[in-house]
Amino acid sequence: MADEFIRLGHVVIGCGRSGKAITDLASAFGTPHRFDVVDVANDAEVEAWASDVIESHGAPDLLLNNAALVNRNAPLWLVPAPEFDAVIDVNIKGVANVLRHFVPAMVKSKRGIIVNFSSGWGRSTNAEVAPYCATKWAIEGLSRALAQELPRDMAAVPLNPGIIDTEMLRRSFGDAAGGYPSARQWAKQAVPFLLGIGPKDNGKPLTVG
Repeated sequence: MADEFIRLGHVVIGCGRSGKAITDLASAFGTPHRFDVVDVANDAEVEAWASDVIESHGAPDLLLNNAALVNRNAPLWLVPAPEFDAVIDVNIKGVANVLRHFVPAMVKSKRGIIVNFSSGWGRSTNAEVAPYCATKWAIEGLSRALAQELPRDMAAVPLNPGIIDTEMLRRSFGDAAGGYPSARQWAKQAVPFLLGIGPKDNGKPLTVG
């Protein structure tokens, strides 16, 4: 997505926990773009990062919450407590942390679109991924409730991105994940879709494609 947004002329600011990947992005795309190592599950880290970003770049026009973990395939009662906690911490609390520290600036400016990445498993379920399903169902409700709290000319939506061949998908699907679009292929379709979301979509559960 970063590549595609930048190709289309947009300034991209992002974060992630993978230091090498963030370093690679920062090296590939200099100023005015910005990429930082931040764990979204850590509220203090998010608060410091958001404050710095807002001071340097202002409130975002499009805020994407797409960080997520999936549990290793297993019946719910066999998912260890630390693994369950990690999925909850990133997929729900991580989204809440980012919203907590960016949305006030967006509300103050009375503009901006918030997209919280859900999943097909946020509107359906499957065996052995109960923790992940629980978090994505939570994102659906969180996003729709947030939509009711925003001023006019803003929007918050839960987005089902569709099925993408990623490392995370391969944990659940194995080699069958190769039958789906790569992240780069998906971004060609998804980024224009994301840029087309507006206040008219506030509260609507959307799906790419």
